[in-house]
Amino acid sequence: MTDSKRLLVRALRREPTPRAPVWLMRQAGRYLPEYRELRARSKGFLDMAQNPEYAAEVTLQPVRRFGMDAAILFSDILLPLQAMGMELVFDERGPVLPHPLRDRRAVEALQPVEPREKLGYVGEALERVRAGLPEETALIGFCGAPFTLACYAIEGGTSRTFSFLRTMMYREEELFAELLDRLAVVVARHLRYQLDCGAEAVVLFDTWAAALTAEDYRRYSAPWSKRVVDELGDGAPRVVFGGAADHLLEDLAALGAEAVAVDHRTSLVDAFERTGGRVALQGNFDPMALFAAPEEVARRTRALLDAVDGRPGHVLNLGHGVLKQTAPECVGAFVKTALEYAR
Repeated sequence: MTDSKRLLVRALRREPTPRAPVWLMRQAGRYLPEYRELRARSKGFLDMAQNPEYAAEVTLQPVRRFGMDAAILFSDILLPLQAMGMELVFDERGPVLPHPLRDRRAVEALQPVEPREKLGYVGEALERVRAGLPEETALIGFCGAPFTLACYAIEGGTSRTFSFLRTMMYREEELFAELLDRLAVVVARHLRYQLDCGAEAVVLFDTWAAALTAEDYRRYSAPWSKRVVDELGDGAPRVVFGGAADHLLEDLAALGAEAVAVDHRTSLVDAFERTGGRVALQGNFDPMALFAAPEEVARRTRALLDAVDGRPGHVLNLGHGVLKQTAPECVGAFVKTALEYAR
């Protein structure tokens, strides 16, 4: 089967499909007992992400269990920063970059990256996954958008205020732009490498874009995301994601990607109207609703699909990633309902 016949790819291209394809952001992870078992045998998250055998196995686990229409590679958006020379560790708080970028000298120390040389384990994992997937199942690659990578690189981890980032962004705009220039090159190369190694669609995660006003997004994030989208070309579908970014929906749709991932706090029906059929839309079931009983999950899934009413270009997904406390049977109810749905 060619990628053009896979349901996900057709939907992202807004071609007619018998039903909406379904997959979940962060569908491979800690909510699955088979993942926790493998994690216990590994040396930790980074070991799993950078070991092609482990990464491929984790990627395949949810597809084996639930049969969703796509697998997304088990990896992390921050791996390119590590490849560029930044130290990266994971602890109980999440990702930490112990030596954040706070001045020109640190920015200029970032190394250019050829993904095949420094991120080759990603390519090998993708090839292993593609070999183990059912023919009808699409394979998705991803990377963080330049702005979101800059957030982590400057702050040294997650942040509520992004005070260090904003200081550089507003007071040293030329330096900030130079950083994003460097990041955009690496992000585009990394996504292209993933496509070369078997991915059939890619997601650009601008997780922290919603921290910006629309004016600041257009000035400090969108130009570099658009540069990445343009660099990839339209050979494979591109999806852009901005968490909790209802105020940026039209701006995200204007980047030129085939699809926009819609947060669960936005009405998906309204999102179709606002984007005017220019892009496919991915989403947007509330991940917290997966804490309900399986019967209620199924009811809510049907209600979302009924509301969309078969519009072309819909990919059923969550508004954000699966939470680790989620019961597997509830993910099962979500996927099963989608697979069996008939208008």
